[in-house]
Amino acid sequence: MAFRADEAARVGYEEVERYLVPRPRDADESQRERSKEALLDIVDELGPAISRYPTWHPLVRNHDDRYPVTTPSQDCGYRGLDHTKYFVNGFITCPYSASGKAEEVIESVNALPYHHAASITAEKLDVMLYHPDATPVLVKCNWNKSIPMDGMIPLSIAMPLLLEKELPCWEWSQVAETWETMRSYFLGAPHGSRSSLFVSQETGQAMKKIWESLIYTGMFGPIKV
Repeated sequence: MAFRADEAARVGYEEVERYLVPRPRDADESQRERSKEALLDIVDELGPAISRYPTWHPLVRNHDDRYPVTTPSQDCGYRGLDHTKYFVNGFITCPYSASGKAEEVIESVNALPYHHAASITAEKLDVMLYHPDATPVLVKCNWNKSIPMDGMIPLSIAMPLLLEKELPCWEWSQVAETWETMRSYFLGAPHGSRSSLFVSQETGQAMKKIWESLIYTGMFGPIKV
């Protein structure tokens, strides 16, 4: 089935809204409407809701290359995350206020290593999300180069980040994985055969072509069948 970005974005937003907008028993209608408006503003700024990041994305790139990470966690430097939903260029996490983990999230983000492609920031949100007793924190990926109006990450950014993560693997890898195996890691989710909510069909096709050129050099070992 062909990948339909608009449909994937719509389904993703509906799921996030159901999860993050407090239930009627926890908030009155005016509070729920304010939560919905804030969520729409966040989507407008950060892009569509997603389920997994590409392994090269700045929000998850601080991981051991032998064990790819596609969602923010302790494995890539975050602490205190709870009740978390992801977007193309950021995520919302909603730890309970009494736990003190909102401050822990912000401290861990501030401690992430510098990278020239983007800076990662965190701030508390002054709006009710998930539950009245939660403290929503917005973590954002602030790209240092401009992103096109369509919100897609261009090849000039995505490919260097991918190569930065994958080229060092030649030192220890024993087999080369094909595009079909790696595309879920390289495109994020949801995704199609060569595109996702992160990269366009044109960008994905170029990434596939470059990846296939790399594995056919033999640098990662024989191609795994």
